[in-house]
Amino acid sequence: MFVLLTAILLICRIQIAVAGNKECFTLSFTYQVKSAEPCLMLEIPGILCVSIIDGKSLADDGGQNYAAFPMSDGSVPVLEARLKLRLPIGERELKDMPVGVPISMLRRPFGKHRVELVYSGARWSLYVDGMLADNDFPLGYPEHIPATTNYNKTYVSDVVLKQEASLKERPERTLSANQIQYFTPQGHNSWVGDVATCYFQERYHLFYLFDRRGHRSKFGRGGHYFEHLSTADFNTWTEHPEATPIEEQWETFGTGTPFIWHDSLFLSYGMHTSRIFPQEETATPMQWEYIRNNGQSKALSFDSLGKLYPSGASYSVAFNNATQFKKSRILIHPAENPTIYTDETGRLMMLANYGASGTWSSDCLDGGWKCLSKDFPPGGDCTFMFHWGNYDYIVGGFTHIWMKKAEEPITAYTDMVSLGNDFYDGLSVPAFTRLPSGRVIMAGWMQLNRHWGGPLVLRELIQHADGRIGSRFMPELMSRTKKKTLLSRNVKEETTLHLPSTSGLLTFDVVPSADGKIDLTFLNASSQENAFTWTLDLSEQRAQFSPEASQRQKTLREGGSPQDATDYAIDHLELSKDKTIPVRIILRSDQKFTGTVADVEIAGKRTMITYRHQLQPKVMNIKTDRTQVMNVSFAKFK
Repeated sequence: MFVLLTAILLICRIQIAVAGNKECFTLSFTYQVKSAEPCLMLEIPGILCVSIIDGKSLADDGGQNYAAFPMSDGSVPVLEARLKLRLPIGERELKDMPVGVPISMLRRPFGKHRVELVYSGARWSLYVDGMLADNDFPLGYPEHIPATTNYNKTYVSDVVLKQEASLKERPERTLSANQIQYFTPQGHNSWVGDVATCYFQERYHLFYLFDRRGHRSKFGRGGHYFEHLSTADFNTWTEHPEATPIEEQWETFGTGTPFIWHDSLFLSYGMHTSRIFPQEETATPMQWEYIRNNGQSKALSFDSLGKLYPSGASYSVAFNNATQFKKSRILIHPAENPTIYTDETGRLMMLANYGASGTWSSDCLDGGWKCLSKDFPPGGDCTFMFHWGNYDYIVGGFTHIWMKKAEEPITAYTDMVSLGNDFYDGLSVPAFTRLPSGRVIMAGWMQLNRHWGGPLVLRELIQHADGRIGSRFMPELMSRTKKKTLLSRNVKEETTLHLPSTSGLLTFDVVPSADGKIDLTFLNASSQENAFTWTLDLSEQRAQFSPEASQRQKTLREGGSPQDATDYAIDHLELSKDKTIPVRIILRSDQKFTGTVADVEIAGKRTMITYRHQLQPKVMNIKTDRTQVMNVSFAKFK
């Protein structure tokens, strides 16, 4: 139950500058809670409410992931602030926008903490002890900011209300290779979305759409923007400032690509403004009308749009040794997911997605884009192009890949999925970069419990003589481990092993066999709930994840969904019939994930990954049929 507010109120006599109901403010206070019981701490009636709530009792926490961080007694007290905003669209109703943090994540959950709530118009942020704990991206404005704040003196003191938005800059930080594989941004509800990569000035640059709440920020409209990581050696990484920060309420960014043009680095992206405002209020109809009348696009500066909201493709330009970016504030095309690259002649090319389709080209970045092929690629989500050796590839978001020989025209692309020669392994929207050394790196994100956004995953690709692509673990990103042999003898039929940790590296060798099969089942310590089985079938050159071995899963070609990162199959493994087949499986349990990631590498040439909700694997059952498993070992992560 909420405790009653004390009769003694603090009156903040601060004159708030009103500009069309678009105020900014910073409200700071000190609080100390001595128990996990829900209580009302501070209130601006009709505008803002700050409370300790029971996160465990919420039927739907809006993607906040509170329940992943309980106290030692199992309770989930949460410090949460709810701001009422008047939406500028639709029925213009008032809606609550919550930000919060499980207090178990604080260094001293029941100690004193300094809290700052900052509303800037474009951001609504919660800081605790100077650190960003949560934020969202407002759509709409408070009705007003009164000069009176009610607070509970039992828990709250030193209340200060200012007419400014005191947002804090995040400093650069260094990350190790061990932090990058399965990386997620700091925070209880923060994830990696679509990834875009390139190599520039002797560094590998990785941009990802920062996601909170599994696509439910900005009242379900996404609220995404690009963050930026880079590395020179894949061992030490730098987290840079935001590449495309949200600075306006109409902004939410879609996938694009970094590209190099005239020796400078650019980052293209789409603005998904149509998710926020009706299309007739955006610049999209104007852009399409110009293309229909002139056969090409025209550059439009944001300042020239009048009352229309910018929408479609734009770009930012790198500066300061490609550690920072500046927005161009220029629209170049109506595509809201633009893939821009340069071909072998240096000409600018675009694969248009989301709101547009086809292949486009231009001699100038700012406008003049002409359509070369209106039907290919057929649009959809997040298409990427890369060249490797004698082949060109176009990868279409979650489920498509096309390939052709480099000298062939764009009409020669072959659908590799229909042939069963795809490389999809559980990642969503993979991106590709060829390094000067010749290596090709794939990066993507994986879904957790079918939510949008998840951990970052990187692979090193391999290329067969016929152009087909496989993948393997990157040696630089293999976590340091302490080896422990679980089994010294061979497994010929069935064996049950107890794992020393829920996170580690499992390795073994499979004896080649024309018709052999192995099933590995991972279980919780005391029940079969949430168990899963990984199967390798040598007779069909096929592997799969499934709830149990008897359930046959589908490949992508057969209508399966590897992008869900749960139950699916891969085939065309082409494993050796003469040499043992090495298998490596990384198990990564994580409190934030509320489950376990299982990442498999088969013979150093194919990978596949899955997420299993609420599984903490402590038991593994190995079952063999007409083959053997040798040299089983488990390396616990340090």
